[in-house]
Amino acid sequence: KKWDETYDVVVIGSGFAGLAAAYEAKKAGASVVILEKMRTPGGNSIINGGVVSAAGSPMEEKEGVQDSPELLLKDMLTAGLNLNHVELAKMVAYKSNETVQWTINELGVKYKEKLSQEGGHSVPRMYSTYNQSGSAIVQQQLAKLKELGVVPKTQSFLTQIYRDTDGRVKGVKIREKYVFPNADSGKIKNIKAKKAVVMASGGFGNDVAFRTIQDPRLTAEFPSTNQPGATAEALRESLRIGCTPLQLSWIQLGPWGSPDEKGMGLSPFFAQLCAAMYGLWIDTKTGKRFVNELADRKIRADAIIRVGNKCIAFTDAFGFSMGEKLIAESIPPLMERGVVKKYDSLEQMAAAYNCPIEPLKETIEKFNKAVSAGKDDEWNRYLQKNQKPLGPGPWYALRLTPKIHHCMGGLNINTKAQALDIMTDKPIPGLYAAGEVTGGVHGAVRLGSCATLDCLIFGRIAGQNASIEKNWG
Repeated sequence: KKWDETYDVVVIGSGFAGLAAAYEAKKAGASVVILEKMRTPGGNSIINGGVVSAAGSPMEEKEGVQDSPELLLKDMLTAGLNLNHVELAKMVAYKSNETVQWTINELGVKYKEKLSQEGGHSVPRMYSTYNQSGSAIVQQQLAKLKELGVVPKTQSFLTQIYRDTDGRVKGVKIREKYVFPNADSGKIKNIKAKKAVVMASGGFGNDVAFRTIQDPRLTAEFPSTNQPGATAEALRESLRIGCTPLQLSWIQLGPWGSPDEKGMGLSPFFAQLCAAMYGLWIDTKTGKRFVNELADRKIRADAIIRVGNKCIAFTDAFGFSMGEKLIAESIPPLMERGVVKKYDSLEQMAAAYNCPIEPLKETIEKFNKAVSAGKDDEWNRYLQKNQKPLGPGPWYALRLTPKIHHCMGGLNINTKAQALDIMTDKPIPGLYAAGEVTGGVHGAVRLGSCATLDCLIFGRIAGQNASIEKNWG
């Protein structure tokens, strides 16, 4: 009956996807509002690890890495167990390099000068932001939007999407000055979307009730890397108005978490860039490797759980120095907090984790022979171009535990980022979706550094297409 505010495009969420959508819509001449339920913008994006893949990039050429969008797509489909919606995954792989270059040339994002490699990727292809955080991208997005006169409205909680009897989405109901997680806080407002609503509300990794409906194993006992607001209310509301749920039970655990720090922490940088690339992950009960340290996240997380969660990631002085070059700002706090510990001898490290020393020595010797031979026959791990045999000390180690990290499933969309109706499989007029609230891109497993691409690519597409929708009134 009455709208309190009116905009062409209403964006729900202020992470990579929401900000990308708002930026493109505003650039195209639409009036835009960004609604964010938390006190600060950025969602999970602002605390993510700041890595983004680019297949066929200038930096790969410089470092002599042979890569292509086809290979990135193949890696995504392999990790995703071919549950990926190929046309969506293809968009991410083929637009990866142009999107990273867009963040540099248009947004002004600064990256480090060296590529790194995440599990499941055939080759090193990851750009790392200068501060090893997604904030380096989000802050640039926020600055560009501010120049265009768009500032996210925080503490604005979506409670209802208005889908009219003609099937079209026409606006939203929110609670203004909402205080998370009090559902009754704030004042109700109705906001009209003359062209479209863009759902970019993120995943539900911190919503214990909803995630255990999808995967009963993921109880409150499992820690999460997500910010507290990674909950399912906006997703539930989207499903209520007729969106199609897609693969909601595929929830990713990050294998590189540590029980010695809360949330995402800094442990992934050491576990991945020092130990997985240049050291080993071992089961302390046996002193042996138990997984390809550069396998995809699901394989590694499942392996840690299978061996009983008594695993460490370790490296020698060389691996530690390589990590220091990549993540100089993360190493001192990891050492100061005792998350990563230093040991002068292998015997000292083994004793600290109650690990049998002889099998550990044999494991290292076997790996060193593989490095000399140029092939890891035991686990078929990619060996870095500058890989060296392990040893001598000092040694650096970190305890591993999987943490709930990313929801691969969500709303079904097409390549235009239109949300699709559960009854007809056709686009819901006036509704777009992008980022972790959607499904299909990643299938069973998301490769690290591909979510940032997913969010930016489909966020931009959603914003561009929302801006050219016809006004409904």
